[in-house]
Amino acid sequence: MTQTACYDKTEAGKETAGIAETVNAQTEKQSIQEMLEAMGQRAKEAGSWCAGLSTKEKNDLLLKAADRLEADAGRILAANDMDVKRAQENGMAAGLVDRLRLTPERIAGIASGIREVAALPDPIGRVESMEKRPNGLMIGRKRVPLGVVGVIYEARPNVTADVFALTFKTGNAVILKGGRDAAASNAAIVESLQSVLPKPAVVQLIEDNSREVTNAFMKLREYVDVLIPRGGKGLIQATVNNATIPVIETGTGNCHAYIDETADKDMAIAIVENAKTQRIGVCNALESLVVHRSRLPMLKELETVLDKHNVQIRADEASRPYFDHALAATEEDFGTEYLDYILSVKTVDSVEEAIRHINRYSTGHSETIVTKDYDNAQKFLDQVDSAAVYVNASTRFTDGNEFGFGAEIGISTQKLHARGPMGLEALTSSKFIIYGNGQVR
Repeated sequence: MTQTACYDKTEAGKETAGIAETVNAQTEKQSIQEMLEAMGQRAKEAGSWCAGLSTKEKNDLLLKAADRLEADAGRILAANDMDVKRAQENGMAAGLVDRLRLTPERIAGIASGIREVAALPDPIGRVESMEKRPNGLMIGRKRVPLGVVGVIYEARPNVTADVFALTFKTGNAVILKGGRDAAASNAAIVESLQSVLPKPAVVQLIEDNSREVTNAFMKLREYVDVLIPRGGKGLIQATVNNATIPVIETGTGNCHAYIDETADKDMAIAIVENAKTQRIGVCNALESLVVHRSRLPMLKELETVLDKHNVQIRADEASRPYFDHALAATEEDFGTEYLDYILSVKTVDSVEEAIRHINRYSTGHSETIVTKDYDNAQKFLDQVDSAAVYVNASTRFTDGNEFGFGAEIGISTQKLHARGPMGLEALTSSKFIIYGNGQVR
């Protein structure tokens, strides 16, 4: 009898503990939702205020934000130093640590980018068309803000300031969800930005880095008008698969360079070296080299140049004999975004074969052809299905600043609603405006 009583009591205790865990989980879920909804409400209100600002008012505040970031550089760098040390202790790859790291020069560059955005024409309020209908109605289309923009991104603290500048200039509010690797850096930057804004909720940072919060944020459809993920393939796919908010994909970058049979050798080597090694941890860095069979002999000279940067070559069977120490490339290599000092090499017999190979393995980001042949250049431009396609230039130029946007909110590899580097125009929508004089239908 005693044993039975003890057994019942134990089972009851387990059941009670299980109920308590369920209640705690429900309470935590409710708390997360309440926190996000409160942020969403604040963003909606701040977005309405921002949409009513004049271009001059927005530009003045952007210039103040740039000045404040530079004034707060010491505090921001100290926060970033904590993030970098933690990342190195956790074994983060060198290319990703480089993306995470801030320097005085990079902060100055971030501030300069904000000033460039301030100097750009304001698309908001621009009337793009106005036509008179047979019934006398004047129907036009006008540029307007998207509303509240949500951005989920990884270890890129510069994104925090870039996104703010672009969304603010276009009259949008933004809710940022950075990665845990850059948590201290992001918080320091947002604190500086908010300090100059009459409505600090124009830019908000979700500081809880749990997966539960991220998943809940992806479903904040009532308050967030569009969601933009910036990061690796895993983050982008998770956002696309889980979000109920409309998503603009900013894809990974398995970028290619094709050395055509008429390519200038020195130009080709310089472009490949720059695209591969100038900065390895970015989405527009070169990952795959495609070479016309007639140009294989130049690979020995290219290897000598890449050896200075310790680039590892993974070559197909045809090109491998032209390298001193290349590894055999696998099918997986041709489809990989390394973000590292690794380059795959594929041999082809024509520009058509090069295009087929690139379209098969590319992520639709940036590709370049090095050639003297006008027809091949045009065929490459027309048939390669990527957001940015170059002739005789490095893929490293696929960047909002380089394209004259001042900064970018991401590089879209999809075809709706934007494609390529997304500047001010991509953060606007349009609405119809109609003038009448008493018409009824």
